[in-house]
Parts: sequence; C-alpha cells; structure tokens
Amino acid sequence: MIRLNFLRPERTALLLLLTVLLSCNQVKKSQEFVIQTSFGNMTVRLYDSTPKHRDNFIKLVKQGFYKDLLFHRVMPGFMIQGGDPDSRTAAAGQHLGAGGPGYTIDAEIGKYHFKGALAAARLGDQANPQKKSSGSQFYIVQGQRMDPVQLQAMSSRSGINYTQSDIQRYSTEGGAPFLDGAYTVFGEVTLGLDVIDKIAAVPCDAMNRPQSDVRMNIVAK
Repeated sequence: MIRLNFLRPERTALLLLLTVLLSCNQVKKSQEFVIQTSFGNMTVRLYDSTPKHRDNFIKLVKQGFYKDLLFHRVMPGFMIQGGDPDSRTAAAGQHLGAGGPGYTIDAEIGKYHFKGALAAARLGDQANPQKKSSGSQFYIVQGQRMDPVQLQAMSSRSGINYTQSDIQRYSTEGGAPFLDGAYTVFGEVTLGLDVIDKIAAVPCDAMNRPQSDVRMNIVAK
C-alpha cells in the first residue's frame, strides 16, 4: 500500500519560504557580473526592465564573447566604451568601433545615465532612427556633476521630468543626462566606480583609443 506523508503546515510554510529565497538568490546572481580589468574589477547589475538587453548580455558572457576585448574608446568626464570583437586582435592605432555580433537589439529606453550606468552603444539617429542598440558594444558612464539649474533647463528642452531624487543624484554623483531618452541603459555598476575613473584617466590617441590597451573579461558573479 502506498502511504501518503503529509507535512505539518508550519513545515510546509518554511519549505516554501526557503524555496522562494533560493529562487530569488539565483535570479539575483544570474544578473550580476564582474568586468575584470587590470585597473580593478567592476560589478554590474542588469535591469529586469530591459529584458532584451539583459538576456543578450547574459548570452554573450556565457559564450565568452567579451574575453580579452578592449575598452577601445575612452573620454574623460563622459564614458568608457568596449565590446567591439574586432578589438581582440587589433593592431596599435587601428580604428575601432564598427564591430559586433551581426545583429542589433530593439531599443528599451527609459533608465537614466547616472554615473556607473551600463548602456548600449548604437549608430546615430540618421542611420538608426529607431535607436536600435549594438548587439555587443556598451559604454559605462563616468560623467560629471550637474548643476540643478542646468539640469532643469535641460529637462525643459528634452521633456524629461526628473524627480528631486534624480536631480540630487545627478548633482552629487554625476552622470550624462544629455543622453537620457536616446540610449538604452540596461544596468549599473554597483561596485568599482573608482575603476571607471582610473580607466577614464589613461592617455589616449586622437581617436580616443587608449595608447596602452585596456582589456576586459566579463564573468558571472
């Protein structure tokens, strides 16, 4: 005879709680990644509000796509950019920025460009009116602190209504609000903001490529 063993209600509730906590922890870890560089590591967290970009980034990391690629475009006070597969074996002085996996991603614009924002690079509006993102290239915002009055004026021109919290963050942490509403921000740096500053400070050539290669590797946390 098959015997049915029933758990007491309190044990059932405890098991359910543990299952939920473990599930949440797994989801959280699956969306946190470490960008490794010779200047230190940056931990990035991906947003659920940009699922197409999130899932694509996860896929590329699992494939080892970003291993040994360069931060090929560095602009102090603005951002550091990488993810061009052509940069892996690029000769010194070679112009970079046109490479990718062979596809683009539909825009998921909404999040703002505070310092540490992880955003997708893309072609300009004239060639890309739908603002579709590069399949692999991304930039991380360094930016600058913004004067609240200047930000309010910028808000009036763009039609973006910043909250007091947004204004406070831009004025204290900094960022690049002039990009808001135009590029997809799909994550943020949660640890290692100082690494952005270190990379942004390296000497670059006339094309904003670091004179000494700054390589990356991205792994799941």
